[in-house]
Amino acid sequence: MSEAAGGWGSGSPVPQRAPWSLVATTAALCLVTVTSVWTAGAAPMSREEKQKLGNQVLEMFDHAYGNYMEHAYPADELMPLTCRGRVRGQEPSRGDVDDALGKFSLTLIDSLDTLVVLNKTKEFEDAVRKVLRDVNLDNDVVVSVFETNIRVLGGLLGGHSLAIMLREKGEYMQWYNDELLQMAKQLGYKLLPAFNTTSGLPYPRINLKFGIRKPEARTGTETDTCTACAGTLILEFAALSRFTGATIFEEYARKALDFLWEKRQRSSNLVGVTINIHTGDWVRKDSGVGAGIDSYYEYLLKAYVLLGDDSFLERFNTHYDAIMRYISQPPLLLDVHIHKPMLNARTWMDALLAFFPGLQVLKGDIRPAIETHEMLYQVIKKHNFLPEAFTTDFRVHWAQHPLRPEFAESTYFLYKATGDPYYLEVGKTLIENLNKYARVPCGFAAMKDVRTGSHEDRMDSFFLAEMFKYLYLLFADKEDIIFDIEDYIFTTEAHLLPLWLSTTNQTTAKKNTTSEYTELDDSNFDWTCPNTQILFPNDPLYAQSIREPLKNVVDKSCPRGIIRVREESFRSGAKPPLRARDFMATNPEHLEILKKMGVSLIHLKDGRVQLVQHAIQAASSIDAEDGLRFMQEMIELSSQQQKEQQLPPRAVQIISHPFFGRVVLTAGPAQFGLDLSKHKETRGFVASSKPYNGCSELTNPEAVMGKIALIQRGQCMFAEKARNIQNAGAIGGIVIDDNEGSSSDTAPLFQMAGDGKDTDDIRIPMLFLFSKEGSIILDAVREYEAVEVLLSDKARDRDPEIEGEEQPFSEQESQNQSAEQSTPGSQEEDVAEQGSPESPRGSHLGPSPPADMDSAAGAAPSPQDLTPPEDREPASLDGECTDLDNQPPEQSETEEDASPSVSWGKKVQPIDSILADWNEDIEAFEMMEKDEL
Repeated sequence: MSEAAGGWGSGSPVPQRAPWSLVATTAALCLVTVTSVWTAGAAPMSREEKQKLGNQVLEMFDHAYGNYMEHAYPADELMPLTCRGRVRGQEPSRGDVDDALGKFSLTLIDSLDTLVVLNKTKEFEDAVRKVLRDVNLDNDVVVSVFETNIRVLGGLLGGHSLAIMLREKGEYMQWYNDELLQMAKQLGYKLLPAFNTTSGLPYPRINLKFGIRKPEARTGTETDTCTACAGTLILEFAALSRFTGATIFEEYARKALDFLWEKRQRSSNLVGVTINIHTGDWVRKDSGVGAGIDSYYEYLLKAYVLLGDDSFLERFNTHYDAIMRYISQPPLLLDVHIHKPMLNARTWMDALLAFFPGLQVLKGDIRPAIETHEMLYQVIKKHNFLPEAFTTDFRVHWAQHPLRPEFAESTYFLYKATGDPYYLEVGKTLIENLNKYARVPCGFAAMKDVRTGSHEDRMDSFFLAEMFKYLYLLFADKEDIIFDIEDYIFTTEAHLLPLWLSTTNQTTAKKNTTSEYTELDDSNFDWTCPNTQILFPNDPLYAQSIREPLKNVVDKSCPRGIIRVREESFRSGAKPPLRARDFMATNPEHLEILKKMGVSLIHLKDGRVQLVQHAIQAASSIDAEDGLRFMQEMIELSSQQQKEQQLPPRAVQIISHPFFGRVVLTAGPAQFGLDLSKHKETRGFVASSKPYNGCSELTNPEAVMGKIALIQRGQCMFAEKARNIQNAGAIGGIVIDDNEGSSSDTAPLFQMAGDGKDTDDIRIPMLFLFSKEGSIILDAVREYEAVEVLLSDKARDRDPEIEGEEQPFSEQESQNQSAEQSTPGSQEEDVAEQGSPESPRGSHLGPSPPADMDSAAGAAPSPQDLTPPEDREPASLDGECTDLDNQPPEQSETEEDASPSVSWGKKVQPIDSILADWNEDIEAFEMMEKDEL
């Protein structure tokens, strides 16, 4: 989005096909009016403090960009933990997330216009020269069409836009002759073969050198793509057409958007997550505003802003009405089924939806934007960052955080729309958290797990393209920027395209006569700047009054409004729906409720019990909805049980000079020894054991005495290694994988199992590191000799200001206590694994099934053993209360995480079997719904 877009969202006039200079000017007037309201109700941040924070953002960018140029360039991205570049094919594959890498110096191209926004014009000129000299777009590599479009094509166009602006000013870029535009045009033609489908939707991937379908291309067999992947092309492709006069790019992007619009579900006006590019059939029929769909909605509205085509606004408003009708459950945004939009498709949200409050500002719908943004901010305050996915009761669903910028984007636009200094304080918190938890000596590292504070060896290009741009603009005054930001619109990657393109080389679009727009409330088509008395009615504290009820929404066990409930039924005295955690198969009342919801219990001959739901047998449509929700909760409850039976990851934090706690490595726990989740962390210097495998009595006990021993995996049992280093006087142990190149980025974590004997004698903590993470410690030992680490269940806070201090952490030695935990198992070195799902930006986030614990590994009681419901007390579902007005006392963390096991037969049934049965039933139910439609 652009600042003009921010003002526009505040309600500035947008006459049909109006001159954009007028739009930008009036937008600024609206912003001034709104800001004046807010300064009357809240103490503004001083200009000195804003300048200080802006300068801090500049220093952070220099740290990230400088380390990329020093240690990674011309590679696509920086690996900040190992201080080297990530080159496609030279590192272990990370799956779809690597499709953004094309050996075209991705981070440099993605950062071009950021350099100008941050007033680094000399660095920008140098960067453009490097791009023109070094970047090759004709590489034999398969890349994502979506990522290459928004990052590389968008980066080249954004760089060109600001290069010609600087050239016109007369000081910089006088030598520039549209070379970046020529590169963009070359790349555009390389992407065009992806559109060779009957539908006009592009293939998701393309080979930069060989295109599609050729044997050497290694792509072109895909059948599906995500809605955002096909619907996030129009800004870049239209800009390329308007800049060059080659209309083919805009025509192809328009055709893809037209097809998606035609394939929307007509009764709900929603679109699914993935679609077949040949037939147009929806493959995933859930719908939301997060991953897989997000930027499709964004580009419909922004295409209207940039191109002035009314049809894009009409389509957006039609979709927006459906989103607010079905998906918006303030302050939540929950996915629903496109055919049954009153049914939630999941009970968790992904981090990419954080862009949506900013889009609502552009729309001019301020209240829900404030609500959702505040909810997200509360989640961030709890976890320091926004987890990749979190549940409706705000627990972590996926723990990664790849330094996504969407929340900072929405913060910027809410500040521009309201002028409320509260959002400056939010931005300040983001800056502090990045420096405190993500900053490492060679840049900023993504969070592997927000719960432990462990790092991942990645710094995505979008971090430099977007995060620093939005944070700097948040604190900058107009005179701090060398050009008028209101003359531009932001793409989804925050690249800047000039609004004057709307009147240049216009493409004549054919009228879509087959589209029928749903009749909507007239308020969806308001194109005038509303009086601030309407936006903030007679109350300068309007936004604060919206935020206030949400201040403790994350900490409460049952916040009002978190789960859509049937308020009318509650007021009439009806009981809330039966939740999966409350259900007991021996309770006749529960069985009657199941019958009312259309859920049947079938006792199979082998002793198993099967749950089946038939909506047609439910007492009402509301009961049918409750029944499907109950089935989904059962599946998620069982999955959660499996996850909670697993030991969570641990952290190895390097706290000595020059790391000072900034490098945090994800470690696997042991099922024996000191439990770091229950006892104080262990701190000490590291020393390699001799023999390195630790399989016999150590020959260098004096070297490991009082230290944390480094041992290599292999040749004997983990427990045997632990006993040998413990006997030598070590206070802890780190086992490093002997499989060279292994990494927690690409492999599930190990849980070190016992040896089948009593392990109560092992009193020291033991952690496991893959080869890549272990080599970071070994390299540090070779370079600095004395390396001190902290073994803990979660990384300790660290402050960037202590870098100059010799000992930033307390000198107090931690006391080691014996762990009372034994796990009988096999006579081999076995492991139990836990998954770590990866969620590539821009592609859909799918649920990752929990990995099974290896029962031979001496694991804790297997989650496959089910406790009969009559042997337990019923537990209430987190986020559900019997009395919404009287909140129960807040449960402890242990109580919240405890998940009772459930079974309904005399014979024990594996959970995988139950899940398979239920998934079959739900799929059958969905097919029945399709047949009915």
